Amino acid sequence: MRILVTNDDGVYSDGLWSLAAALNEIGKVSVVAPDRDMSGIGTAMTLLSVLRTEDIQSPIDGVDAIAVQGTPADCVILALESLFEHPFDLCVSGVNHGANLGLDIVSSGTVGAAMQSYLRGVPSIAVSVASLTEVVFDVASLTASVLSKRLLGKDYAETPFINVNLPNGTKQNIKGVRVTRLGPRAYLESVTEAHDGRRTHYWIKHDRMVGADAGKNTDIWAVRNGWISISSIDWGQVDRNQALWLNDMAHLVADELNVDAVSFETMSG
Repeated sequence: MRILVTNDDGVYSDGLWSLAAALNEIGKVSVVAPDRDMSGIGTAMTLLSVLRTEDIQSPIDGVDAIAVQGTPADCVILALESLFEHPFDLCVSGVNHGANLGLDIVSSGTVGAAMQSYLRGVPSIAVSVASLTEVVFDVASLTASVLSKRLLGKDYAETPFINVNLPNGTKQNIKGVRVTRLGPRAYLESVTEAHDGRRTHYWIKHDRMVGADAGKNTDIWAVRNGWISISSIDWGQVDRNQALWLNDMAHLVADELNVDAVSFETMSG
């Protein structure tokens, strides 16, 4: 099985290589990621200039690694359409520094990268940890590995596109795993204004926490209350078949971590 690994934090991100190492245990991993941090760029593609790539030294034996002078979406498009002769069975994007919750996924480069593979019929997972500092990646990488094994071992009526968010911490800090729906926005932007001589400049920061009233069935509530969130991104209602396989995967992760699982059908609020 061949697995494409990408991210938006850049090809030298610790989260990327933690994920690649975990997935390398279950399939042939190829890493294609931006040559720099491209956080917050969403699904943007480079259409008005050329793209350049560079093979880099992989810290993991047997893993191909390519840096792209472009966006996360560019990375996946190049990987699936040009850089490799073989197709991929799965794409996993992450592990991201910072959560990608609710409607904030529209600006997420992590989710934007996975979306490009999903649109090409490749099962896709986006994985994020809700912290920007002292991020613990091993639980997220293990979770991605469990989910990937399940996706690689089963056929689905529709291409799966899964968004996974974890609270930051060790296994002992995790309350359990919940199948959720996307909530409202989790963060809004603030703007800092400053002056440089005669000119004014601005700095946009994605740092105003909102969504405090998000219900227990949302990804926002789950992560903020210590749960791993597994959501299907389909921009609509989760049907019964989706709920069944999402619940199945949530229980697989919960069994691996020895924590509780809450199924989609049992949630309220």
